[in-house]
Amino acid sequence: MAKESFDKEIQFLRMLVLTSGAFNRQQFADRLGISVHTFDKTIRKLKEIVSAVHRHLPQEQSRELAETIRYSYYDSADPMLLFLYRAKSVKESESHRISLLLGAMNEQALTAMELLDICSGGMPDGLLFPDEKTIRSDLKYLEEVGVIRKESASRPYRYRVNNDLVRELSDDELIDLYDFVDVMANTLVPSVQGYLLRDGLKKQLQRGGMELHAIEPFLYKYHYHSRILDEAHLFTLLSAIRQRRKVQFLYFSPKSEKSYASKNTNPLFERETSGRLIKTLPLKVVYDHQYGRWYLLSSERDGIRKYRMEGITQIEEDEQVGEELFRAKAAGLEEKIRYSWLIDTGRPVKVRARFYNPEDSKSNFVKERVLLQGQWGKIVDEDEQTFIYEITVNGTTEIRPWLRSFGSSCEVLEPVSLRNEMIAEWKEIQAYYESV
Repeated sequence: MAKESFDKEIQFLRMLVLTSGAFNRQQFADRLGISVHTFDKTIRKLKEIVSAVHRHLPQEQSRELAETIRYSYYDSADPMLLFLYRAKSVKESESHRISLLLGAMNEQALTAMELLDICSGGMPDGLLFPDEKTIRSDLKYLEEVGVIRKESASRPYRYRVNNDLVRELSDDELIDLYDFVDVMANTLVPSVQGYLLRDGLKKQLQRGGMELHAIEPFLYKYHYHSRILDEAHLFTLLSAIRQRRKVQFLYFSPKSEKSYASKNTNPLFERETSGRLIKTLPLKVVYDHQYGRWYLLSSERDGIRKYRMEGITQIEEDEQVGEELFRAKAAGLEEKIRYSWLIDTGRPVKVRARFYNPEDSKSNFVKERVLLQGQWGKIVDEDEQTFIYEITVNGTTEIRPWLRSFGSSCEVLEPVSLRNEMIAEWKEIQAYYESV
């Protein structure tokens, strides 16, 4: 799938998950900035991918895609939206060719010419036969990513699938490795590559006759779908940061009425898009654990800019900048976010809050959570019933949800403005529960 269509599917699936299929075709098309005809083509493409990747799903043609996603979500611990990454990986011809190559090299070490003969005889009707240059290019790519390795040191080189790790491990060791990867993929970011590795290990265990209930002792329910979808841009941005390159993309802010726009490739059908064309120097990528969002922090002429990654489409790398300039910009950013709870670059302010220890509890879970999540803040005073926590942060907007999440166990003392805002919020919440 092309990059442009992948952007479209990302935004499509994000809306589908958030709205649970509440939009009709026209509303979906309007929100995405596409025609109803393009919407229908996208639906057909996604249904084909779902049926190919998730063969355990019911095959009724009348089933809506939204129902399919909900069915898979509750039926399986696997994050459903990973099917988009599998579909994007390779073109159809590449998929058949690489499958043939890996299947042949899994049994024995073969040369490029032997693999060419195997591919020429095994490609489905309608697909072009590969030439020697294509096969050698595929072998070079597979060797670079560690899927295969050279068995011989002299020409002609023989290649074999590099799967000694899973072949040499016992079933118990494979299950332990699978459990470790499963926990890490569900608790750390980024996670997509971990999920794909977990799927590979699961298939290896099932080939050995292992029952599914023995492989999956843990069940996770994933709530932040955007985290998975936004990882499509993550490694492009990290690569640009490492190479000190600017990036260019079409950006749709969270307040924008549209979330996608196709490229104007036909001059007869050019139209103005609602997104903004951005050219910027990426400096840092930040993940917000509380809301499951990725943010890009970058440098432009007017200073530091922040972008929600869910609004980025049609991303491309641009020119490289000098190392000294990049270091200066990065140092300036680090100074700006030195006291940021997340990414706020506002004026530093000291926050003081009193936390109340839980009554009749064997463990002080309130204090444990403050120490775990309180970042660079410190406990400055403490007695048997309460303790006072103090931290200097850039503004109070980002720390407020964290303080509010403690409910009656937290009382904001300073600054007075934040205290008054919290009082007003709790009064508003209390009004919701007045007797009817």
